[in-house]
Amino acid sequence: MFDNLRAAVLVPEIRQRILFVFFAFAWFVFMIHVQLPNVNQEAWQRVLQSGAFYNLLGFLSGGALQKLSIIAMGITPYINASIIMQLMTVVMPQLEEMAKKGGEEGRKKISQYTRWLTIVLGTIQATFMAISMERSAVFYDTSIWYLLYAIVAMVGGTLFLMWLGEQISDKGIGNGVSLIIFIGIVLRYPQYVMQTYASASQGAESLLNLLLYIATAIVIIISIIFLYQGQRRVPVQQARRTVGRKMFAGRSTYIPLRLNNAGVISIIFAISILLLPQQALSWFGRGQVVVGSGLWPAIERGMQGFSAWLNVWFTPNGFLYNIVYFLLVVVFTFFYSSIVLNTRDVADNLKKTGAFVPGIRPGQPTVDYLNRILMRITTAAAIYLGLLAVLPGALQRGLSVTTFYLGSTSLLIVVGVALDTITQIEARLAMRDYRGFIKR
Repeated sequence: MFDNLRAAVLVPEIRQRILFVFFAFAWFVFMIHVQLPNVNQEAWQRVLQSGAFYNLLGFLSGGALQKLSIIAMGITPYINASIIMQLMTVVMPQLEEMAKKGGEEGRKKISQYTRWLTIVLGTIQATFMAISMERSAVFYDTSIWYLLYAIVAMVGGTLFLMWLGEQISDKGIGNGVSLIIFIGIVLRYPQYVMQTYASASQGAESLLNLLLYIATAIVIIISIIFLYQGQRRVPVQQARRTVGRKMFAGRSTYIPLRLNNAGVISIIFAISILLLPQQALSWFGRGQVVVGSGLWPAIERGMQGFSAWLNVWFTPNGFLYNIVYFLLVVVFTFFYSSIVLNTRDVADNLKKTGAFVPGIRPGQPTVDYLNRILMRITTAAAIYLGLLAVLPGALQRGLSVTTFYLGSTSLLIVVGVALDTITQIEARLAMRDYRGFIKR
């Protein structure tokens, strides 16, 4: 790996792409410090401490939410829009045909639909955030014009990050949106390291517990690497072909079924379902007790009571919360894996090319065979991801390490993006060597 990185730096084309990625990172860091005006920072920090949903967004935005900059929402609306469009592509035949048969033009149209949906989702999220901040006395200026300004500024910041991600994908190396999330997470780690070092030097945290925490984190990272690299190779035999007067023997190959087809999406879905309604209900819980009769006061009192119940019995440290979290991750892993890999399409493609799985008839038997394999590997991945979702928090509480946040989402994203970027660098190096061989 290190030899490939060193070789990539020596190649002018790849070096320019790597430098462009770091230039984009510098722009991202600069935008973190472009803050919204008229913000009561003390009130904002109190809101952040009481909302787990805000803490998640802040972690993925590289601290932009903590500073309440114009990119406070990060790239989250674009991610949600991409996921929704991917699901709609499976559900709606028109979009599915556009994606499969439309070629480059069809992909451009779907990308355009994703951008428009990003604006819609970003506007909705920014509106709810602005109203919540206004109710929590975060803004000194509470006029409607300032709220509109804050909404437009935050949506504009998200669109800038979307554009920056597309530029990285076009002129850099790797997936631009994934790299923006990656740098947003990595920017938080130096602060955690300094806080942990300061606590350990002052004796606030046990050195033995800290060493155990670091050792466990290394083991978890290694297991994630195996999860991303793991695959089940289904053997495939190509039929013999006759070209002109020559007959070519069939060759053996395989279908690589990834162990983790859902990636980090299942954990993001699960944690969003857990935290977003809880955050919305907390807006009612922060208000005064509603008095009076009528339907709406009764609904708001009910929401306040339900929010108080959640704060007592459904906390992130509670047993019920972690059980629900685990089950949601398992369910969404199965759901998203079935969307990402369509076994019927794989079987149809094998049949069209004259290939077959040895010992399995083409058509429906091949579909059933692939489904059985996919069910087994997805079960292993779902259980692993479910445990990965709940264990880091339990480990942190058990070892009393409070200054270093080791989230399952962040670990999966950092390791996955790093592996994907290295793979793309290796692919560009192999392409360059192949071109050089052709020229010689």
